[in-house]
Amino acid sequence: MQRLRIKFSRGVELKFISHLDVTRVWERALRRAGVPLAYSQGYSPHPQMALAVPLSVGMTSETELMDITCTRNVTPQWFTDIVNQQLPPGIRVLQVNQIPPTQPALQAQVRFAEYRVEINTDKSRETIEAAVKELLSLKQLPWQHQRDTGVRNYDLRALIDTVLLLDWQPGHCTLGMRLRCDNRGSGRPEQVARALGFNEYPELIHRTRLVLEAAPR
Repeated sequence: MQRLRIKFSRGVELKFISHLDVTRVWERALRRAGVPLAYSQGYSPHPQMALAVPLSVGMTSETELMDITCTRNVTPQWFTDIVNQQLPPGIRVLQVNQIPPTQPALQAQVRFAEYRVEINTDKSRETIEAAVKELLSLKQLPWQHQRDTGVRNYDLRALIDTVLLLDWQPGHCTLGMRLRCDNRGSGRPEQVARALGFNEYPELIHRTRLVLEAAPR
């Protein structure tokens, strides 16, 4: 058995499809490419593949991660070349590494997600910088989020590691965010933007990095 960790991008062509649909895209591509994917045992076998963190609909990314298990060894270069031929526009294998099969599950290793958030705004640079400073100075920020299952109340500040104003131009700004993403909760960039006083939904939310807990040696 061989365990591979795949880093891939997800562009604007696939920004409006669900996490489940992305999983199905991968299953079809791996099957068509002839990757010797391992399957679970039991009455309903499923491929041994797991994505790190679901990417919300409407977002793009250059840092998605997925682990798969193969029944025999393949080279990272072969995998990259053959699978990219089967993937649709908007999704691309960027890097493949072999990892020890004893490593913890990928989902359990994720600690933070980093984003680039672009917003159209008439706010000045000074106003945005003051809002960022005020937000980061808070000890708590009670927040409500409407979900399909009802209203969820939580502390948004606890999910924010840092926020930076990366760029400002008249009518437009770019923020960098590092948000918690673990079993205690996941920060949502659009909610952080609203907490900063931006009423319009961001023009772009792009995930730039997933920060993993170091694997034990």
